[in-house]
Amino acid sequence: MRSDVMKSGCERAPQRSLLKACGLTESQIKRPLVGIVNSFNEVVPGHIQLNLIARAVKDGVLAAGGTPLEFNTIGVCDGIAMGHEGMKYSLCTREIIADSIECMVKAHRFDALVFIPNCDKIVPGMIMAAARVNLPSVFISGGPMLSLNDGANDLDLNSVFEAVGAVKAGKMDEQELLRIENSACPSCGSCSGMFTANSMNCLTEALGLALPGNGTVPAVYAQRIRMAKQAGEQVMELFNLNLCVKDILTPKAVKNALTVDMALGCSTNSALHLAAIAHEAGIEFSLKMINEISAITPNLCHLAPAGHHHMQDLNDAGGVHAVMAELDGIELLDTTLPTVTGKTVGENLAGLTVKNHDVIRPATNPYSKTGGLAVLFGNLAANGGVVKQSAVSPAMLKHSGPAKVFNCEEDAVAAIYAGKIVKGDVVVIRYEGPAGGPGMREMLSPTSAIAGMGLDEHVALITDGRFSGATRGAAIGHISPEAASGGLIAYVEEGDTISIDIVARAISLDVPADVLAARKANFVPVVKPAVTGYLKRYAAMVSSADSGAVFKD
Repeated sequence: MRSDVMKSGCERAPQRSLLKACGLTESQIKRPLVGIVNSFNEVVPGHIQLNLIARAVKDGVLAAGGTPLEFNTIGVCDGIAMGHEGMKYSLCTREIIADSIECMVKAHRFDALVFIPNCDKIVPGMIMAAARVNLPSVFISGGPMLSLNDGANDLDLNSVFEAVGAVKAGKMDEQELLRIENSACPSCGSCSGMFTANSMNCLTEALGLALPGNGTVPAVYAQRIRMAKQAGEQVMELFNLNLCVKDILTPKAVKNALTVDMALGCSTNSALHLAAIAHEAGIEFSLKMINEISAITPNLCHLAPAGHHHMQDLNDAGGVHAVMAELDGIELLDTTLPTVTGKTVGENLAGLTVKNHDVIRPATNPYSKTGGLAVLFGNLAANGGVVKQSAVSPAMLKHSGPAKVFNCEEDAVAAIYAGKIVKGDVVVIRYEGPAGGPGMREMLSPTSAIAGMGLDEHVALITDGRFSGATRGAAIGHISPEAASGGLIAYVEEGDTISIDIVARAISLDVPADVLAARKANFVPVVKPAVTGYLKRYAAMVSSADSGAVFKD
């Protein structure tokens, strides 16, 4: 056992004494020590129930002969942090999560790990840590929130953000807003659409690191507790097999996950996080891979924000593995790969069928023949910009219009609410990238304002920041290089024509080269307020979005 170096032999009596101070018995210390990595807190609705999950996991570990030892890491709620300075602190926590887990695991010599994440940065942060420490590991998330129908619509958090835009546009009164506010988030769990948290929990299944159902079984179902117990039992089986994370997290597994991503129509943030995960695992990754896989992968699901279905609907239709079965039917997955079930991908898929083809389209009748994400390239995004094309109106797949330029999110939101954005415009929000923000804030407030005011089929938005998985419309994020690094987005001026062709994977600033050269020669950099503490260190260390916004080597 890996823990023997910390607990066995005469010279380790002091360490055993400390473990006994925690209440452990001789027999418990002799068993494999299983770290239960929990992101529970009382702030985030996706995390408020994680102590119940942890208790169930520990029961499973105990039943299978291990000794569970729980420790915690942090978690930020993107929804609560949205639209103010707090969002600068969201993405950067991914690195804190990975680092803190590495420190705890390496210091205490665990034999195996069960990870209990939920919500946006916590899932990828934990996967990054899992790749670093490379132990037998299983992921079990807290599960998605329910979505309830209010008689007219299936509501989710995005419904509230868009309702704010409707109020600002005079299309809704505040009493109706309050009704939606009180109904949109009816239970604990990660927000109920195919937003970033649920995207990453689903992709953890596709990577082979979680049990079937991890991404879709609602947080409040008893099945979630049973699955947690199974995760505790299964990690002991992986320990006995010495099947570690990097035995599962391989280049072919990442390709499988990207394929499932395209079929599900996951959040644009999945591009950011899969790149970071691949970096931790030593796997080659580029944004061009997304376009290559998207070109041959049908989009089978239109979950919110792309459509009206939510995670409970996907679960009832068979879940992520039913989607994978459809993809296997057209030979798009490598089914020989190992998974945490102890079986191969193909063995996990044996006999599975889709239960509702309204939710999971047949591969022969997809929403589109290409996947949910697209990466655009051009002079305005030499290293790429990412869009959730499955959530874009057909009318906006190709768009050209004048730029309305803002150097921060707040100024853009104020202009949208003030009616200064009109049909045909291209809203440009810059200096919100990983280093320039710093923190690469999500832009759900401006995109929801645009949608709520009825402009989402007429206005595009581009940014070197990023978007919430709840965003819909022609919202192109991750523009790289970012403005703070001298990317062309820094030189866009009010009224410049920007052309977007999502089908052709192209984005360009239509300004003559000599004019751009003159602008660069006379450029005065934007000076943003100084940041301190962790944000200052983060800005100095973070790489660009196209490489996953990981820390520079």
